[in-house]
Amino acid sequence: MSCGDPHETDCSEILDHLYEFLDREMPDNDCTKFEVHFEECSPCLEKYGLEQAVKKLVKRCCGSDDVPIDLRAKVMGRIELIREGHLLPEQDTTTAAAPATPQEQ
Repeated sequence: MSCGDPHETDCSEILDHLYEFLDREMPDNDCTKFEVHFEECSPCLEKYGLEQAVKKLVKRCCGSDDVPIDLRAKVMGRIELIREGHLLPEQDTTTAAAPATPQEQ
């Protein structure tokens, strides 16, 4: 998605990292770039508002539920694989993380 207007930070970059911004998982100078972009780009600001509302709704509805330990381990393992570059976010971890058996080699 793009509004069609030129920006210092491209709309695609903003949308690709929107959840990092929402979760405050990026450096302050990057957060500033996002805030500046939202001031000049209403479509991205609208998308930000929508995602922020969804995040609040999920927290309100599910925020008190305990996460099963095995689920947490699987999610953290996938995040680590993505960070290390061994897995793309869209890849299926069941096939990407499973070692090949002797019959498959």
